[in-house]
Amino acid sequence: MSAKIFMTASEVAAELGVSESFAYKVMREMNKELKQKGYFTISGKVDRKYFHEKFYATKLEEK
Repeated sequence: MSAKIFMTASEVAAELGVSESFAYKVMREMNKELKQKGYFTISGKVDRKYFHEKFYATKLEEK
């Protein structure tokens, strides 16, 4: 796994197989969700762990 905490639009686009403009749209929505939860966000970047939780369901499910 990468040592970087945040992903850029080009990384998101490559991972999802979409255009960078669509990657920015996805990232804006994810950052909006994080802001609503009280987290600080960086425009143009998204938290790598949160990205993987949202797209690959690596988040542990509560039993």
